[in-house]
Amino acid sequence: MTTQLRVLDLTDDLALMAGRLLVGTGAAVIRLEPDSRPPAPRAAELHWHAGKRRVRLAPDQVDDVVSRLVAGADVVLESGPVAGLRTLALREAAPDAWAHVAHVVVTPFGLTGPRAAWTADDTVAAAAGGMAWLGGDPGAEPTPPPREQATQLAGAHAAMAALLAVIARRRTGAGQLAEVSVQEAVAATLETGAISWIHGGTVPGRTSGVYAHVAHRVFPTADGYVAGGYSGPNRMWDDLLAWLVETGEAADLTDPVWQDPVHRWQQRAHVDEVVTAFTRHRTTAAIAAEGRARALPWAAVATPAGLLDNPQLAHRGFLTEIETADGPVADVGFPYESSAVRRPVRLPAPVPVGADVTWLDTTLPPVRTRPAEAGAPHPGTPDGAPAGALAGVRVLDLTWVLAGPYVTRTLGDHGADIVKVESRHRQDPTRFAPSMRLRPGAGPDDSGYFVNFNRNKRSLALNLRTDQGPALLRRLAGEADVIVENFSPGTLAKWGLGWEQLRELNPRAVLVSMSGVGSDGPWRTAVTFADTLAAMSGLTHETGRHGRPPQGLTFGLGDMVAANAATLATLEHLWRGEAGHVDLSQLEAMAAHLGTALLDTALPDPDPLPAGATVGPLLLRTAGEDRWLAVGATEPRRFASAVAAVTGERPGDPGAAVTLLTTAAAGGEADAVATELQRQGVAAYPVRDGRDLVTLDPQLAARGFYPTQEHPLAGPVRVEGLVAHLTGTPGRLSSPAPLLGQHTDELLTEILDLDESEIARLHEQGVLE
Repeated sequence: MTTQLRVLDLTDDLALMAGRLLVGTGAAVIRLEPDSRPPAPRAAELHWHAGKRRVRLAPDQVDDVVSRLVAGADVVLESGPVAGLRTLALREAAPDAWAHVAHVVVTPFGLTGPRAAWTADDTVAAAAGGMAWLGGDPGAEPTPPPREQATQLAGAHAAMAALLAVIARRRTGAGQLAEVSVQEAVAATLETGAISWIHGGTVPGRTSGVYAHVAHRVFPTADGYVAGGYSGPNRMWDDLLAWLVETGEAADLTDPVWQDPVHRWQQRAHVDEVVTAFTRHRTTAAIAAEGRARALPWAAVATPAGLLDNPQLAHRGFLTEIETADGPVADVGFPYESSAVRRPVRLPAPVPVGADVTWLDTTLPPVRTRPAEAGAPHPGTPDGAPAGALAGVRVLDLTWVLAGPYVTRTLGDHGADIVKVESRHRQDPTRFAPSMRLRPGAGPDDSGYFVNFNRNKRSLALNLRTDQGPALLRRLAGEADVIVENFSPGTLAKWGLGWEQLRELNPRAVLVSMSGVGSDGPWRTAVTFADTLAAMSGLTHETGRHGRPPQGLTFGLGDMVAANAATLATLEHLWRGEAGHVDLSQLEAMAAHLGTALLDTALPDPDPLPAGATVGPLLLRTAGEDRWLAVGATEPRRFASAVAAVTGERPGDPGAAVTLLTTAAAGGEADAVATELQRQGVAAYPVRDGRDLVTLDPQLAARGFYPTQEHPLAGPVRVEGLVAHLTGTPGRLSSPAPLLGQHTDELLTEILDLDESEIARLHEQGVLE
């Protein structure tokens, strides 16, 4: 039986990633485009639309074709400025025809709020959501991440919203509208941006690629760059020091004082200087290979084209070939492979079809529920509140740090019951590391990082170093619908919970494993941090620009990208109603976010936009200390007209217009200048920092993106809001992050039916610590 979603794709640049990701799940995608839209470069056409059927229509034909195809569609995707959306009016005019559809709309700033009508491109959205602020050099202009990360994130959230809605439809029988704001998708992906202000009253700034919480960065080599460092367990430092000693390049780092991690951190500049002297006269390949051999987190800063020669990616079949009239070309693949649909290794170029296109026959999957509990709301859902899309789904959360907890946070936000298994014997850095607590005087139970990434979860303390701990874990796994873990490959099998073992124990379970590079392949044992994965993926290389060496990304974008991929994989399995094992590689998830970078090397645009076709994007300094304004790419005549309105002077050419606006912005307040530019039809927004997002931004405030939860120790504390807003099954923040082991007894009683005496004995034996 074929399980295939029917997707109608009307996205623009804001959410192209949504359609691409759904192609990766095996969806049948029909793309509708007005023929007034200029053709995209060949690389963009192939990357974003391979595997789709594409219809180009006169603008006055679009509504009729949408209205005809919607009857057979499962999902309708549309993105763009609010003023340009077509499907909302069609839905309002014929609500019954749309009643079954998962209708997802992506706009720059959401459908509500004082700035809902504002426009944005990727640069402006990255600024509005706080991501641009974190890139670049201190005091210099902020630098958005490369390759349209803001809009790719929005597209990923749109794909997740679509699957949430079709999952809910299986229970409720109804479709619904879901909306995603690009600004909110970015703001939810900053790691430390806003939470540093919320919990510590600090504003992380631009650091030229030097991480604020871990001693990692990009180092020069004899022929390129490597990413690496010496944070983590003491072994990381000891083994790096041993390597330096063996080569006679340890300088004074063998002095006993350097064994103190606090001293190393305080004197990090000196340590980095010694390490730089070591890397500078060795080749990139030699350092990366020796780092892997020593189980140290070091990696080459790969170019996008270098992915073609990556043995790990080749072993796992990551790359995708796209068939063209001139032969196949290689592109980055999809972020994960599901058990039901193998990852596409070859896709056709977009297939042109006429306006009379019809859906191919598909069969929907059977409903998958847990007997007796299907549809039960999350334990924290208020009486009478609509159940979330994932009501009745129990998730066993075996994750730690950032990527894994972000997955389970998202699932919990939409109604899943998250049972977080943790212990003081395996210390999650987001609970226990002082640098990640952020709050002055905070302890493990009110650490800023942990509070932000672990709401809507219940904590069960389980010491897996005891004889009885793994046995209890197996029993819990037997009662779960989904298990998410990010241990090193092979760890679960030691506890009797490898995939083959889990299938015998719980045939209905979905197991999502999140390792650095995947559970198989020549690099499977590689030790990775977020920066080394970004380096391997080609993304770090893309941060080098305008003659500046690559800096990498100093926040956990890769963790969040991988988390989005794992969430999508989980939702796909739940929608299909099929058990399975998702062996997710964070490296592959990040490489899938390179956009057209790989295809650009093989298919350079033979007809690029002529010089002067657009002005911008621009990052302009405004009044105040380190305050900036992002201005989107704009057609020259519109730009000149807008500049004239802002400055009162008519520029003679685009260069003069930029000069005039630069001068005007320098003496103006960023929000005021942005407001006037938006009135004139030019996308613009202030570059927000973490404090701005939480306390200043009127759009996020109006949409309640930073709601307050009452934490038992931290008191009232703000957290990041939800990104996917579903009208029929809205998610919610039902409970703050748990104290360590807060729900142990109730969960053992509720799930395993243990009585008080059994639980007391387990406490006495140290099993529940």
